[in-house]
Amino acid sequence: MAIAKSDIPQDHWFYLGRQLTSVSGGRRALISWTATMFEYLMPLIVMRSYGDTLLNQTYQSIVSRQIEYGQERGVPWGVSESAYNARDIQLNYQYGPFGVPGLGLKRGLSEDLVVSPYSTMLAAMISPHSALENARRLMREGALGRYGFYESIDYTPERLPQGQKRAVIRNFMSHHQGMILVSLANILCDNAFQRRFHAEPLVSATELLLQERIPSNTPVAHPRAEEVMMGRVVRTLVSPVTRVYDSPALPTPRTQLLSNGTYSLMITTAGSGYSLCGPLAVTRWREDLTRDHWGSFCYVRDVRSGAVWSTGYQPTARMPQSYEVAFAEYKVQLSRRDAGIHLHRDHRRSGRQRRIAARFSHQSLVARARNQLTSYAEVVLASPAADAAHPAFSNLFIETEFIQAENSLLARRRPARKRQNRGAIHTVVVEGETVGAVQYETDRSRFLGRGRTALDPLAVTEDRPLSNTVGAVLDPIFSLRHRVRLQPNETARLTFTTAVTSSREEALVLADKYHDASTFEREEKLSWTQAQVEMRHLNVDPDEVHLFQRLASRVLYLDPSLRPHSTVLEMNTQTQSALWRYGISGDLPIVLVRTSEPEHLNMVRQIIRGHEYLRINGLAIDLVILNDRSSSYIESLQDELQRLIRASGSQALVDKPGGVYLRRSEAIPEPDRILLHAAARVVIVTERGALEDQLVRRPIEEDLKVFTPRWPSRSYRSRACRRRARVL
Repeated sequence: MAIAKSDIPQDHWFYLGRQLTSVSGGRRALISWTATMFEYLMPLIVMRSYGDTLLNQTYQSIVSRQIEYGQERGVPWGVSESAYNARDIQLNYQYGPFGVPGLGLKRGLSEDLVVSPYSTMLAAMISPHSALENARRLMREGALGRYGFYESIDYTPERLPQGQKRAVIRNFMSHHQGMILVSLANILCDNAFQRRFHAEPLVSATELLLQERIPSNTPVAHPRAEEVMMGRVVRTLVSPVTRVYDSPALPTPRTQLLSNGTYSLMITTAGSGYSLCGPLAVTRWREDLTRDHWGSFCYVRDVRSGAVWSTGYQPTARMPQSYEVAFAEYKVQLSRRDAGIHLHRDHRRSGRQRRIAARFSHQSLVARARNQLTSYAEVVLASPAADAAHPAFSNLFIETEFIQAENSLLARRRPARKRQNRGAIHTVVVEGETVGAVQYETDRSRFLGRGRTALDPLAVTEDRPLSNTVGAVLDPIFSLRHRVRLQPNETARLTFTTAVTSSREEALVLADKYHDASTFEREEKLSWTQAQVEMRHLNVDPDEVHLFQRLASRVLYLDPSLRPHSTVLEMNTQTQSALWRYGISGDLPIVLVRTSEPEHLNMVRQIIRGHEYLRINGLAIDLVILNDRSSSYIESLQDELQRLIRASGSQALVDKPGGVYLRRSEAIPEPDRILLHAAARVVIVTERGALEDQLVRRPIEEDLKVFTPRWPSRSYRSRACRRRARVL
């Protein structure tokens, strides 16, 4: 029993157990707070049960009600305290008590549905045939692993990914496994542990207490007729919000950040973006608001017709018949349809690797289709700043190698003095019918061709075989090619993986690991779990996550709506070095927040929370908070702002790169304030409204000058033509 145990004296527990009885199926039984199988049936492990007693009837009633409840919910029966599908920041499963309505006094027991196999084994000492049948059903549900039954199965919809009916908690708890072993030993060995326990003189002297008969004149507590819902406040994890776009032609690129804390991805609606592993740029990317054509790509070529497109809109910029991009907290999905081929491309947060999974469905009436898929990514393996300063020089130190046994490309940067060896591996896994062997290329000039770009690479548009070039190439890339054959209504799946390594031996291990298709299934589940843990740790809801992602897109791609007016930018007369006196380097993107009233502290708190969220997802930002309130004897606003920063996760990064800078406006001269506004990529003034309203505000069109082209007169054009003719 577990009714507020801390509030009831220890010597009153047996008396309370005798008085708190209930009616279940016309039979009297003891009732507890949560009604878990653990509380009711654990005494049977070492203590005997006598017929026609209150305890024996309790055991029978509890098992009967558990079976009935499992049939009502359409799941295996056996509910008790166990781990469930929620994790802490260290990815440890959470643990909690669960029960059955009608058996427990606690309200809201029907809101959670977690079935634990060890409960079935405890019940086997009461009803062995029913327990055996339930164990078979648990096995069909996936609860049996290599080393025995797992901890539990969580059927609670709010804790499951979309489209999933259950989550198997694949861990083992020693005390639950011990209950399973002892229960089975009692069943198979004639109650061996009960006989040993009752052989103890202290136990045998008091075993008469177990033979208490069923009372006839004791007050009875009837279970409530209707279950009372309490709401899942503590254990429930909310589902992420999915943003859906049906076109890549947007005024500014929309982005989604995915990260596990080490490896970070940025994906745009056009299918471009970057890959970072800590401070290391894995692939080349440049900010380009108008074209947005940098990133890791995959080309598709129809061998029959010669048509070429890509898994996303970029880099071929070919409009499909239909196009859809879905951004969620743990994944990015791009879907398009071209020439009867339905293509899905997935990106998910994972370990030290980037994965592009392309799933093809052939839905035309052609007898068979052959498609050629070619990956493409420019290898960097250096900091983004070093690559932007001199990419040609940076490329000179990269060597490439093809590993035949793993069908993988390996790139290694020759280490400088006292620097760690850095490398990356690129591999492909095909689930479907392939034609021919894999081809590879690591020389960008050979792949693109003279005078061409990633828009129309020579190796793809003219169906030329890849040259299989490796070594110390001048401009290294990763490119693997496979050809797949599809029958009508058939689906094939190709997964291109790029992983960062520190040695050749580790690269071989990773290449072998990512050739196993089941690895990606486990990482898909882990990516959803990591997203849930992150939101729970930061105490943010899905709507706020969506808001922070929109803020990130404004930081990555300049948006005039969140920057000062052009007249303010023209007033700036200083350079970046003028920021150094305030401890701000200016090397990282700056988000400037101005506030002057205590009523806006909630908005400042939200922005600080968003800064921490973006930092965890791999986007380093200098958050500068300007206190515009005039100084006085009582600095209440300044004190509150400092308290907000200390209470946040950015406390250790105060006045450090990528952290929070709190400054007073009146202590900064006007020229420096103008410089700070000019250097900031996003300027937020709390008096202008909520953060969501400011992120969707567009610039005023009245101040924009309309360009009107003026064509030269016919006489001028004729004179210009005659002059060019004389020169020639």
